[in-house]
Amino acid sequence: MITGTGLISQPTSVVLAGCGNMGFAMLRGWLATGTLKPQDVHVVEPLDALLLRADGQGVNTYSTAAALPGDLMPDIVIFAVKPQVIGDVIGDYLRFSQPGRGTTFVSVAAGVPIARFERELAPGAPVIRVMPNTPAAVGEGAMVMCANAHVTDRQRKTVERLMAASGEVTEIGDEALMDAVTAVSGSGPAYVFHLIEALTEAGKAVGLPDDIAGRLALQTVHGAARYAHQSGEDPGTLREQVTSPNGTTAAALGVLMRPDGLAALLEEAVRAARDRAIELGR
Repeated sequence: MITGTGLISQPTSVVLAGCGNMGFAMLRGWLATGTLKPQDVHVVEPLDALLLRADGQGVNTYSTAAALPGDLMPDIVIFAVKPQVIGDVIGDYLRFSQPGRGTTFVSVAAGVPIARFERELAPGAPVIRVMPNTPAAVGEGAMVMCANAHVTDRQRKTVERLMAASGEVTEIGDEALMDAVTAVSGSGPAYVFHLIEALTEAGKAVGLPDDIAGRLALQTVHGAARYAHQSGEDPGTLREQVTSPNGTTAAALGVLMRPDGLAALLEEAVRAARDRAIELGR
C-alpha cells in the first residue's frame, strides 16, 4: 500500500478523458499536492460547465479528443467517464496506444474490465484499472489498482504515485475482486454520507435543533473515522472501549447489532452494488 503525496520525480504528461466528479476530484488532488503541474495536464470534457470548472484549475482543456495537440505524447491517458459511454470514448485515444508511444492507459470506469480496453486498443497496450473514490478531492481517497501483463514496473510505480497524491493506494492481482472493491470503497462514501443524514434526522427526532443535530452528526462521524485510523486498534476493540455494560451505547448497539440490523443491511447493500458493477461490465 502506498500513501502520502506520491510526488513524481520527473515531468509526467497526463490526458484526463472526462472531468466529472471523480475526474475533478483526482485533478484537484494532483494539483494541490504538486504531483502534477497544470501545464502537464490535458483535460478532455465535452460538457461546457465541467470544462469551465477544469479550466479554472489552470490546466489545458479541450472539448474533444481530436482537439488535442498532434505532437502530444502523453505518459498516461486516464479514462474517467461513465461505464455506459466508455465504448464511445476508447477509440478517440487509439493513436496513443500504437507501439513505441509508451503511453499507459488507466481506467476508473466502474465495472469495465481490462479486457475491454485490450480489445479496442493496439495489441500490447499497458492498461491499469483503478477504483478511486470521491474523498480523493481532499487527499483521503481509497484507490485500488489492477494491471495487465503489459505494464512495466516503472509504469506501475508512476501510476501508483499519481494516485497516492489523493490518498491510499492498494494493488490487487485478481481483477475479479474489482467489482467488490467498487461496492466497498467506490460506492462507500455514499453509505457514510447517508449515515450522517440518518444520524442527523435521529438527533432531530429526539429534540435537537436542526443545525446542532447536523453538526454533531458530521463531527462525530469525522472524529470517529480519524480516531479509528490513527489509533491502530481494530474497530471492534474501539467499539467495546466505548460501550459500558448496560449503558447508553449498549442500549443503542442492541438495536444496531440485531440480526437484521446495520451489518445485515450493509452486506445486502454491498452485494447489490457489486452485482450492479458486474452488470455494467458486461
